[in-house]
This record gives sequence, structure tokens and C-alpha cells, in this order.
Amino acid sequence: MPVNILMPALSPTMEKGNLSRWLKKEGDKIKSGDVIAEIETDKATMEVEAVDEGVLARIVVPDGTADVAVNDVIGVIAADGEDVSAAAAPAAAKPAPAAPASAAPASAPSAPAASAAQTAPAPAAVNGQAGPRLFASPLARRIAKESGLDLSGVAGSGPHGRIVERDVKAALAQPRPQIAKAPAAPAAPSPAAPTPAPASDEAIRKFYAPGSYDEAPHDSMRKTIARRLVEASQTIPHFYLSVDCNLDALLALRETVNAQASRDKDAKPSYKISVNDFIIKGLALALIRVPEANVTWTESVMLKHKHADVGVAVSIPGGLITPVIRSADTKSLSAISNEMKDYAARAKARKLKPEEYQGGSSSVSNLGMFGIKNFSAIINPPQSSILAVGAGEKRVVVKDGAPAVATLMSVTLSTDHRAVDGALGAELLDAFKSLIEHPMSMLV
Repeated sequence: MPVNILMPALSPTMEKGNLSRWLKKEGDKIKSGDVIAEIETDKATMEVEAVDEGVLARIVVPDGTADVAVNDVIGVIAADGEDVSAAAAPAAAKPAPAAPASAAPASAPSAPAASAAQTAPAPAAVNGQAGPRLFASPLARRIAKESGLDLSGVAGSGPHGRIVERDVKAALAQPRPQIAKAPAAPAAPSPAAPTPAPASDEAIRKFYAPGSYDEAPHDSMRKTIARRLVEASQTIPHFYLSVDCNLDALLALRETVNAQASRDKDAKPSYKISVNDFIIKGLALALIRVPEANVTWTESVMLKHKHADVGVAVSIPGGLITPVIRSADTKSLSAISNEMKDYAARAKARKLKPEEYQGGSSSVSNLGMFGIKNFSAIINPPQSSILAVGAGEKRVVVKDGAPAVATLMSVTLSTDHRAVDGALGAELLDAFKSLIEHPMSMLV
């Protein structure tokens, strides 16, 4: 019996991805464990392995297809001994068991006649395998629920007629009479009310003369960054705390440590510690010293972490990604340094695995290399804080009652006030400042 190859969910939050390319052709033999395709998510390009054996009878979704929904059929495998051409044919006809087409008229009276005439002709019949069931992405369902939109009157433009985000937004943009009212649940209006509708693309284009700009379509990474940042800023109550840290002792210790790694002039140093490596280690140890800040908020409980997993924002072409140093509180500076170099290289090639950039309890975002003095960063859910790091610079300070010059670095801690309130955040930042100004304590 033919086996369908489904679009895999490569992370817990993945709803769709791009089928970058097939590594097998129709007619190729496939063994369990063979890499058969490459899937591009918002953050990385992942390899898909076969779990069944046989012959690739049919490729349903071709190379370069964007926004393929999780669990959609992308190919068909014919089992050993099975007729390949026969296995391929049902795959083509499989979505078409529109035998429910005869059942469709029976369910039509329950929907308004005008809506039925306007909405999906064939795709709706193909999708609705068993009567009234609707096929829609989770994001489309959520937007429809918050806006009080009845999905039964929406045509799906996704694979096999699936209703996706753009279909819901197109329906919401139509005149109000076509949009069903929310079922007057007490809690339903409150989430939707505070969110103003963004200006349409056409409305924004009208501000600029035709021909005065080029259009570059958003890739999946940029869309995901935009969505997550809007969600974070709207759902997480951010609280900000800033402090200046004296780097003189840290810079002197860093020079000594790196000199030790380069004693043998003929051998390549096994590590080279950066200021950022000290910052990662310092934040991790501060989270352990202030365990009440090493937490994650959920609606029912507070997750109290036993180790400090620290994410580090890395700029890559088209966006950014935050690989996570697991148990950074237990790792040496050299181990953190080497791990970050590996992460940064693979991040730029989009080769990080989901488990390498998901989770964590806090993050570091360092723009000091660009000369930025200070800034505030947006928290990366589900984390409860993020440390924004500015440039180290020479400043005049008062020392022993007299002016002196010191290298200072401004940092700003953003906290989720539900989990880490002001006093607790101040305690965490004070612990971090102490570690940075007394860096020898990170080595013992």
C-alpha cells in the first residue's frame, strides 16, 4: 500500500515551511534513514529523513514551493513489490475523493446561499473530506476566532484548499456584512479590542510615488521575526533597568587569559576569549545567584530552572537568530567561546537544529561592536529577560574623590514583569555587575 510522505513539523511552533529541494527523484529507491528532501523553516534549513522503504513513486510538492503546511502530503512512496505507476495514480486522486461532493449539497443549506456561491468552488469540496470539517492552519483559526469570523464562508488558497492566514485577512478586509459576529462570549471581545488593524499594503504604497521604490517580498524568517516581536511587545509587560559596569579588571584578565592560550607561538591557540564570552558567563552565574529570576512564566505555574541556559542574539543575512548556550553556568569561558563560534558559523549557513535555538531563560543582545552606547531589547519568548549590551568606552568617573578615567559599559535588562519584578530585576543586574567588575570570580 502506498505511503504518504507528510510535511514534517521540525519544531513545536512550526506551522508551515518551504520545500527547498528534493534530494531524490521519482523512481529512486529509498531506504529508511535516507535524506530525501531539504525543508527551509524561518530559522534554518533542515534535512528530512525517510522513515519508510520503497520507491519514490510521486513528488506531490515540487522544489521551491513556499508555505507548505505541516502534515500536507509532499510525496508518495510505493512499498517494495508494489507497482510504482499504480501507487502514483491514487496519490494524484487521493485529494480528489470528492465523493463528498454528493454530500456537499446536503450541507449547503446550513450556510448562507450568497456565501456558498462566493466561496471556494472546488478546493472546499476537496478539503472537506467528511462533510462540515474545515481545513485551516492554526494561525488562521486563531485570527478568525479573535475577529469573530466564520471560516465556513472563507475560500482557502493554501495547499489542497487549506484556509491560511492571507485568506482570513482578505475576508476581514471585505465589507462588514460578510463577516460573522463573534458569538458574544464575554472574554472574546477583550483580546481583539485593543489591537488596531494595521494599514493595508495598498494604503501604505499611496504615501510613495510609483516607481520610487523596489519591492522585496518578505522571506519566512522576516515574517516570523515580525510576528514574534509584535506578540512579545503586546503580551509581555516589559520593565527596564540600566547600569554601568567598569570593564578595566575584565579587560586585564582577558588579556592574561588569551596570552596563556598563545604561549606556544608555533601552535594555534585553542581558544580566544571575547568580552561577550565573559558577559554570557556573567549573566549565567547571576541567574544562579538570583534563582528567583531564572524562571519562565506560564499562566498556571512558574518554571524555576535548575541551570542557566543563555541565548545569544546572532545577526545573519535577512534577520537574526538566538542560539542557546545550555547550562552556561557550568561551562568554562573557553568552552563558551568555542561553542559560540560554532553556533555563529552554522547560524549564518542556516544549519542550526531547532533544539539549539529554542528555550532558554534569558538572552544577551550585544551591539557594542557597532558603537551603540545603550539600547533596550525585546524579550524573546518564552524567556523572562534579555540583557542589552552597549559598547565599552573610556569615560571620566569619580574615584576616591578625584576624577579618573575608566572603561565603562552600559547594559539594560528587560524583564517580564509578571515573572521578574523591579526589585528582583535590580538584584539580578547587581549580581551581574559584581561578576563583571570582579571577573576572577568567574574562573573559580
